[in-house]
Amino acid sequence: MNIELSHPEDKGSRGGDTVRAGVIGIGQVGRGVALCLQRKGLLSAIYDVRDNLGDDLPPIEQSPIELARKCDVVLIAVVTADQAIDVLRGPNGVLAAGNKDQIIVLLATVALSDLERIRAVTDAAGVTLIDCGVMGAARSADHGMVCLVGADQEPLDRVRPVLEGFARYVAHMGGPGAGMTAKIVRNVAAVGCLRAGYEAAQLAKATGTDLPRLIQAIDDTADANVGPMIFWSREQDPATDPAEASLRENLWGMIVKDAQAALELADVTHMDLSLIKLVCDSGEELVGLGQAASPKSKDA
Repeated sequence: MNIELSHPEDKGSRGGDTVRAGVIGIGQVGRGVALCLQRKGLLSAIYDVRDNLGDDLPPIEQSPIELARKCDVVLIAVVTADQAIDVLRGPNGVLAAGNKDQIIVLLATVALSDLERIRAVTDAAGVTLIDCGVMGAARSADHGMVCLVGADQEPLDRVRPVLEGFARYVAHMGGPGAGMTAKIVRNVAAVGCLRAGYEAAQLAKATGTDLPRLIQAIDDTADANVGPMIFWSREQDPATDPAEASLRENLWGMIVKDAQAALELADVTHMDLSLIKLVCDSGEELVGLGQAASPKSKDA
């Protein structure tokens, strides 16, 4: 898979006419996107079911169709697939504007089956849909998000000034569907880390460990610790590189030793560390032994 990364330095200022963008759904993500685009001079309209969003954004349009009439690109930042379909369909929906040159960008994370439902609606109207998983919502208003985009090249080129207007970089993950797939895969790592944090917190409480101080210590050493995808981003293949295989075997031995110590403590405190048990049950495949780890994209 070729992954194209864009690290814009002057977002939204490529040559040609300025792209007009509208944002539907002014929650944490949508508000941040709208504020960034407004600063770049790319925001034409916003829409939300709520009518009091503060005075830092333009007035809310009366309906999705009114927004669509003012925009070349419509970014949908609602929560669910059904909400996305609701703002697209009907006499007051985005697609009722009849602009077949318009591009819809879905920022909401939905199941792939739901993405296909949404795409069926846009395809029937002859309008292009781009799936765009976003990360970093807490920094959305500070140009801090990352876009994982699934799209053909031509429509992506058309919307890139808008995406770069609110994202610190844009990763083209592949064709339609690839962006949403990548976001779902990313969420597996994120949710798994939450479970790890939960088990650690429960064990800390059960043993009387000072949890606030432990959290501070973990945060202070975060830059020195490995991320959850470390073994799937290394270029060295343990199947062909003896040094890499030895490194991973040694690390696996340390992981087992530390996991067994945690399980012993869990037994004493009557805690269920299901994730740590799963780590031990996973075997050496956890560190990429027994199967080739995926190399980093050459285009990343």
